[in-house]
Amino acid sequence: MFSISPSDPTNLTMIGQPADTLGEFPVSVALSTSLKQACVANSGAKAGISCFNMCPQNGLMPLDTALRPFELNQSTPPAGPLNTVSQTFFNSDSTMLITTVKGDPTKNNTGFLSVFPVVNNAVSQTETRSSPAGTAVLFGTALLPNSSDIFVTDASFGSATLSLSSGNTASTLSSTKIADQKATCWAAFSTLTGTVFVTDVAVNHLVEIDPASGSIVKNLVSTNGNPGLIDLVSAGKFVYALSPGNATVGAAVTVFDVSGGKGSKQISSLALMI
Repeated sequence: MFSISPSDPTNLTMIGQPADTLGEFPVSVALSTSLKQACVANSGAKAGISCFNMCPQNGLMPLDTALRPFELNQSTPPAGPLNTVSQTFFNSDSTMLITTVKGDPTKNNTGFLSVFPVVNNAVSQTETRSSPAGTAVLFGTALLPNSSDIFVTDASFGSATLSLSSGNTASTLSSTKIADQKATCWAAFSTLTGTVFVTDVAVNHLVEIDPASGSIVKNLVSTNGNPGLIDLVSAGKFVYALSPGNATVGAAVTVFDVSGGKGSKQISSLALMI
């Protein structure tokens, strides 16, 4: 856990000591400011969730002595990316911790959505799992405001909007097949457009989707020479997407202007100096 200087955001100071995630291959972290807790998803041979209190003076304080396990029969590092843990996150009111887990369609292994409710201000050890119809390789997520529905990407076909029942079982409300996709993985919701943007690590495009209907608003194919896009964030009038680069092209951030509403456009690609 780090504090960030208010005058210099590149100045980080560690608070306390590094914390053991109880696993071997941590891949995702979820934070709840209302609970003052953080939870970490581990993939690999010891897959599962561990949680911590976030203390301003002492840093991360363990809440668990054992993982909330996912039995994936994996190795460390994972033989993936199929059959691995994807993303863990709290819902908007921190009443549940949700995790997407990828399946492996080549082995008839369907992925699932894991839900641990928050009980007495602590993440429960009791889990509900479900595999929404038509999904297989659940990956990135985006919370939809003023809704209990969840937008998820699926690397095997595109994306879907899921609904959670009172028993925390997920069902598919809408789905989107992206014709030229190879591995649709990350997602971000824009409050300005009311749409979700998804990226593909192997295709250099940004796809804008209506989460209610599942219809594609725009498939913006970029010509900036990047190999593809991974994680992204929506902030005000812009969407920022990271390109990891490859052996010939360096990492970059592509900036998209969404100030005009639905139907984004690329405005620049900024090389990262590492």
